[in-house]
Amino acid sequence: MEKLDKIAENYTIRTEQPRDFKIVENLTREAFWNVYRPGCTEHYVLHCYRSEPDFVPELSLVLEVDGEIIGHVMYAWSHIDADDGRKIRMMTFGPISIRPDYKRKGYGKILLDYSMRLAAEMGAGCLLICGNIAFYGKSGFVAASSKGIRYADDPDSDAPYFLCKELQEGFLDGITGSYRDPEPYFVAMRNPEAFEKYDKEFPQKEKLVLPGQLG
Repeated sequence: MEKLDKIAENYTIRTEQPRDFKIVENLTREAFWNVYRPGCTEHYVLHCYRSEPDFVPELSLVLEVDGEIIGHVMYAWSHIDADDGRKIRMMTFGPISIRPDYKRKGYGKILLDYSMRLAAEMGAGCLLICGNIAFYGKSGFVAASSKGIRYADDPDSDAPYFLCKELQEGFLDGITGSYRDPEPYFVAMRNPEAFEKYDKEFPQKEKLVLPGQLG
């Protein structure tokens, strides 16, 4: 557990516990609602990922203030398909969620930077994600193409949204290859009926089509 002294003494980061699951899923839903699409599915991804073998429970972390959870991040093991035939084990993460009334105040970066230190201690050599370089660049992420790693779903593009962070310096030296998002991230798309049933457990919210959504 770590005190977030840079902001206030009453903030802590700790490992998620089973009693937190529904609170964290609701937080994730609130954080992502209507951001990338009308509604969201990130809370269902998290819900299902906890039972996957590649889920890293030690890196399912909550950020608290006065006993209230205001942030969460989860990690999973994944791999790069190297051009020489090897599978290079590494990690990915997300969703990373901050309660809407605490966004843009620095909490997301603090949670991310702390979790990355733990991921490095657990042996992850690098992280690969899709995200906004304007946010993740502040924590040392760069375009994965600059490290020789292609995004499997967009192989002919530099994919500037496909990002990499080496947790061990030089981990990707001499490695080229491609990366595909782990299958559990597509669980809502693969089983929409199960997702809709699950989402009905939460308060009803209006789905809106907004500028900037991915579609």
